[in-house]
Amino acid sequence: MSSSQPQPQPSPEPYYAKVDPMAVRMNSLVGWLARHGISFAGSAELSVRGRKTGKMQRVPVNPHTYDGSQYLVSARGNSQWVRNIRVAGGGELRVGRKVREFTVAELPDAEKLPVLRAYLEKWGWEVKQYFPGVTAKSSDDELLAAGADHPVFRVTVTK
Repeated sequence: MSSSQPQPQPSPEPYYAKVDPMAVRMNSLVGWLARHGISFAGSAELSVRGRKTGKMQRVPVNPHTYDGSQYLVSARGNSQWVRNIRVAGGGELRVGRKVREFTVAELPDAEKLPVLRAYLEKWGWEVKQYFPGVTAKSSDDELLAAGADHPVFRVTVTK
């Protein structure tokens, strides 16, 4: 028995750019530097509780300040830290002995535009491979389309 109605297509997997071996080494170095008080161009070490293991997971990130608020943007998309922070609701940012505990609120796609544009102005040199064909000077429509693949979280420091 055949149906003339179109069959629903499975939803595509969320965007995620896996970490290559060179990036693993660089992340280890940048994370180590942040833990020891050396921030590379504003980087910090993010610690967030793992959603499956419950253990703290650490990864270097580039916290971004825009219009008086701080944000975390996932250039690699739906990464492990993104999945963990959605469940945990927050974490810690560390540079040396300075540790800031925080909570997060994920921005809906419609609110990401100015944050992404400012983020790409500052970090575009480092993250351009994860935003193919998109720069800080791209049109609003192009940035909004790219924003669907890049979670953005507003950070609220609690301690």
